[in-house]
Amino acid sequence: MRFANLTRQPDDPLLRIIGQHAADPRADKIDLGVGVFRDEEGRTPVMTAVKAAETRLLAEQPSKSYLGPEGDTGFVRALGRLVVADTVSADRIVGLQTPGGTGALRLCAELLARAGVPRIWIGSPSWANHAPLFRQAGVEPAMIPCYDLTAQLFDLSGFLKGLDGATAGDAVLLHGCCHNPIGIDPDAAGWAAIAEHVAARSLTPVVDLAYQGLGDGFDQDAAGARTILAAVPEALLAYSCDKNFGLYRERTGALFALSPDAGTGAVVLSNLLALARANWSMPPDHGAAVVRLILEDEALTREWRDELETMRQRLEGLRSTLAAGGRIGAIDLGAVAHGKGMFATLPLSPSQVEWLRDRHGIYMAGSGRINIAGFNSAAIGRFHAALRDMAANGVA
Repeated sequence: MRFANLTRQPDDPLLRIIGQHAADPRADKIDLGVGVFRDEEGRTPVMTAVKAAETRLLAEQPSKSYLGPEGDTGFVRALGRLVVADTVSADRIVGLQTPGGTGALRLCAELLARAGVPRIWIGSPSWANHAPLFRQAGVEPAMIPCYDLTAQLFDLSGFLKGLDGATAGDAVLLHGCCHNPIGIDPDAAGWAAIAEHVAARSLTPVVDLAYQGLGDGFDQDAAGARTILAAVPEALLAYSCDKNFGLYRERTGALFALSPDAGTGAVVLSNLLALARANWSMPPDHGAAVVRLILEDEALTREWRDELETMRQRLEGLRSTLAAGGRIGAIDLGAVAHGKGMFATLPLSPSQVEWLRDRHGIYMAGSGRINIAGFNSAAIGRFHAALRDMAANGVA
């Protein structure tokens, strides 16, 4: 009866928000919690290029047999070229397909643990799953507070000062673009300073690139990652196709490793394949096959990039409209204009988040993180009005 030794774990806060929103009968409720892209009508549509690739796959795919723990190698090669470009020589990069970006991060964590990396330094706040994911793999997270929520700014000097506590051989986690949950990224000079600092201290960078194309543009959003890769002998890059291909439920991702030379890369890949085999054996194929077909076809690639740019512009427009609310009570929405991508975190207390949910049907994480894509034009006006109501009632 070993199950009696287990204790009940707390419910996932995001899943709880999903349930509460679904049960709310109010027609004007607003869901800012779940991190998926939505259009003006509140839908998360399948991208046109994805539908076209799926149609071709349905007609032409010859088998559903296993691909092996490395997954779809054509997908990995095409995605690697897209992300890394000519930043480093191709023989220094190895990669494999993973079940989503989370699978890539878990594999990354297990590789670091196997390599004897004791700690990973993470700017705080970060995605809620980052710290527990690395801790459970045996790599202890060390958090560095480095964001000003009120001013919506990244504290570069604070982050670099925090890294002074790291020792050679530690790892450092970096959000490639469109930071989750803050939405604030380093500028080009900031990325250069981070790269120099990481290289000088012999740290292993882990770049989490989950939103490429939804910030400043596709190539622009890879600039930070490329700056890091160009500066160090070793690095890991976890990639997710969930957001920029709209493949949320297909769990499509990849992990890339940069090594000093091809021989070391072969050793790294052998370890990644062994770890993948012990974790999920073979990754799911459908999403990766869809991405491969898109990236191997110029017309589909162009169609996908155009649609992704439309999504990016929608997010940019929503952020601008939200920021136009200016200062409401203690919250300066104007500062949200500094951000990029799907997320922002407002300086709201848990009691204020609860009040907005109960009084106005506005659902968000208890941290104040909001999904910008959860708005439509009318909802932003209601959100502004709700914040004014909260300020007038002195809710703290």
